[in-house]
Amino acid sequence: MRYSKIPFERRKVLQKKTDKLLDKIVKRDYNNELEKVLEKKTFDENTKSMLLSILYKIETAYKDYEKVKPDVEEKEDFIQSIISNIKDNCEEIKIVKLNSKESEMLGNKTFLVEKNKKRIICYPIERKLLYCIAKINRNEKIVKNKYYIIDRTLSDVINVGKNIDTVEPIRDFNGYSWTTIPREIESIHHNLVYQNIRILVGNKFLNRWVQNREFIIDYLESFKDKLQELYGQEKQEELTELLNIISVLLTVRYNKKIKVKLEKEKKEVETKLERIKDNQKFVQEITKEKRKLTKEIKRMDETLNNKMMLQEEYEKRNEFLPLEEKIFSVRILSQMMAEEREKNLEKLEKLNLLLNPQKFMELKKELEIRQSYLKLIDSEDIEQEMKQKILELQKIFFDCYQIKVRKAETKQELLKLIYEFRYYCVLLINDKKAIYQVPEIEEKREKVQRMLLTKAHEFKLIDIFSKEKEIDYQILKNIFFVRVINLEDLYIKLIKEKEAYYVQLFDENVFEEKIGLEGIGNIKKEDLTFKINKKVKIFD
Repeated sequence: MRYSKIPFERRKVLQKKTDKLLDKIVKRDYNNELEKVLEKKTFDENTKSMLLSILYKIETAYKDYEKVKPDVEEKEDFIQSIISNIKDNCEEIKIVKLNSKESEMLGNKTFLVEKNKKRIICYPIERKLLYCIAKINRNEKIVKNKYYIIDRTLSDVINVGKNIDTVEPIRDFNGYSWTTIPREIESIHHNLVYQNIRILVGNKFLNRWVQNREFIIDYLESFKDKLQELYGQEKQEELTELLNIISVLLTVRYNKKIKVKLEKEKKEVETKLERIKDNQKFVQEITKEKRKLTKEIKRMDETLNNKMMLQEEYEKRNEFLPLEEKIFSVRILSQMMAEEREKNLEKLEKLNLLLNPQKFMELKKELEIRQSYLKLIDSEDIEQEMKQKILELQKIFFDCYQIKVRKAETKQELLKLIYEFRYYCVLLINDKKAIYQVPEIEEKREKVQRMLLTKAHEFKLIDIFSKEKEIDYQILKNIFFVRVINLEDLYIKLIKEKEAYYVQLFDENVFEEKIGLEGIGNIKKEDLTFKINKKVKIFD
């Protein structure tokens, strides 16, 4: 088939693959690409230097980042999105020094992102600046309005999580090690929830959701479908309901702006529910409101069709308005009233629908759903309830991950799952503990670890180190808790000190960690497949 006869969409895919192949053959100079963008910006030299430094650090760290965390964007796409974002969405980037006069604009924050002005104000901290660049291009709302409260809260949680995720390559990786410092993560809870979602449905799906600007596709519905396809209806329902609740709790806890709106909405919902309890009285109130709106629409029609009345309306409105809010002309007033008339007509139509028994029941159900989420605002201890719900989320995550492990059919798939689960185990759940250090979820986590190691033995991906299954597990489970970049380079040594046994882990960079083997009793040498105090490679 001639290239010109290939359908356009197919040609785009082929061209993208060709471009990526060429990028691998001829290394792209992203530094030069960014410099060309910066030439057209009025940023000062310090800002330009910081941006180039961020790009250099991403290029240096990305190989380790995508090794540790297998399901991520290609480096080329990741870097290109940052350059495009600077080009298209950053008209001004102002770097301010601590305690300077300019820093007063930030108050007690470390940065300020003004999307409408395409402006970023930030302290000279590279990870903060990258966070701002990610944030300035983010859609405020990625969940449709029909989901009531969740449209704002889940949008907020996923967006914040995505911003934090974008910073990770330069925050936790420096080209030779992988370290996470709790205080450097904008929100540990947002990050954890986001990583749960990303691992369960995949990075590509989540990226499409976050980057979607058309707002035609109902991505929350697609998300539910994806969960159901992968993990079944029961888990889908448990997960989505938990995520909805957690999103409200997180938003109330961390986003004061949305919290104020939700508190106001809660009172309005409670008032409406109280009104519709008495059906007869509700109908009377709707009828009264309809008459009032009809009368107002009629008055607007008469005014808009009478120059003298329109002039009187213009003078009457302007009489009480402050100078900066005065209506500029009668023509502007005419446009304003036409828009007001349309809004009143929409309200009238909604009121007519409410007199329909079916629509009335739909409204009642909608209000009850909204109230169920808004009640969370009144929790006596939002922080504690949020932590409890997050623990429940982790337990369901482990159940779903078992399904992922069962589906693995090749060594390559299983190795990816081992890397992914190791990444998950060392994620922070709070500022003191990682997932693998939390007793409340230990049983479910260990079940996944045993499944992974059993399957790794079956696939001959990992050697068997003891004929006793429990000893073998206690030795090997430690691969899920170490921050070695390449697990395939990992060596293990069993050490005996007095009556206690320890496992020591190494990689080629002489990384080592000594871990005690507890509760397995005396180890018989004849049960081991390797010698005590001998360094042995774990992966085949």
